[in-house]
Amino acid sequence: MVHHFFFLPFREQPIYSTRAHVFQIDPNTKKNWMPTSKHAVTVSYFYDSTRNVYRIISLDGSKAIINSTITPNMTFTKTSHKFGQWADSRANTVYGLGFSSEHHLAKFAEKFAEYKEAARMAKEKSLEKMELASSPSQESPADIHSPLTPPVTADLCRINGTGDDVTLSDVSPNSMLQSDLSPTTPTLAHSPATNKHWEAELAALKSNNAKLTAALLESTANVKQWKQQLAAYQDEAERLHKRVSELESQSSQTNVIKSQKTELNQTIEELECTLKAKEEEMVRLKEEVENAKQLQTQKDELTKKLEDTDLRNKELEEQLADLEQRLESSQVDQESLRKNLKTLLEILDGKIFELTELRDNLAKLIEDS
Repeated sequence: MVHHFFFLPFREQPIYSTRAHVFQIDPNTKKNWMPTSKHAVTVSYFYDSTRNVYRIISLDGSKAIINSTITPNMTFTKTSHKFGQWADSRANTVYGLGFSSEHHLAKFAEKFAEYKEAARMAKEKSLEKMELASSPSQESPADIHSPLTPPVTADLCRINGTGDDVTLSDVSPNSMLQSDLSPTTPTLAHSPATNKHWEAELAALKSNNAKLTAALLESTANVKQWKQQLAAYQDEAERLHKRVSELESQSSQTNVIKSQKTELNQTIEELECTLKAKEEEMVRLKEEVENAKQLQTQKDELTKKLEDTDLRNKELEEQLADLEQRLESSQVDQESLRKNLKTLLEILDGKIFELTELRDNLAKLIEDS
């Protein structure tokens, strides 16, 4: 299958690019995947503003390994967290892409859906234009198709790329003019009253014919330039192929190198998985460190509160010991006071007894006297 990739620099521009490993389904078994690139290559969405067409294109060196036009019937399917595929009925194959991360796969699928919807809308608009172009003219008094609207618009649509069956080199302005004049010639013979109207239509048609001729000449010049670039690309590709052949002939360990390269790619993928796991582990450890810092802060606060509490307890213990000492001293004083009071009571009792005897003696003396 020939990929006309040399049209890209003139009317197509990349609108999104990513890197992935490219695969195609085995045409024999229709089950196994065959790698079409030895390593991850750039896969790009291109938009053709002239034809209003979206394409997925990927190059491996000078070789186009993907050249798929997005249609509304296509579906991009995620078969794993890093692999997706879609079927291209025009190329009669199924493309597969292996990405380095799930994020890249999701982004590619999102763009695929977006451009698929844009292609569907463009197709609907193209169909609407073709329906309008094929509808009868309302200005013709004899209810005849206008020679300007239907044929010229349909051919312009095909020239601009909205049709897939006609190329620019297949459309001739003279043939368009003849095809447009042929259905109207009998009408001109039988409708003299509409001669002025048809002359105006014919003048407009000639103007459009001149424009189409200019466009055809410009396109022819572009085709020549594209052919020159294609020849340059082919020369460069041939030179690169010769260089590759020389390198392969110089190296007797090509198969070993390929095997080692495959092993290295597998090792790289394993290391990427390990790195991702380590990064997740690092994130988890960072969270644990943050939690540990918070716990340490709480521990420091509690330790300070505990030290303050111990200091307060010591002060209270000192106050308690002082109160106990004062209580003990007060008890000793009370005991001494109690003893003194007891002694005083005994002395007082003796004095009272003596006074009682003295009173009795005085009373007896008074009675005797």
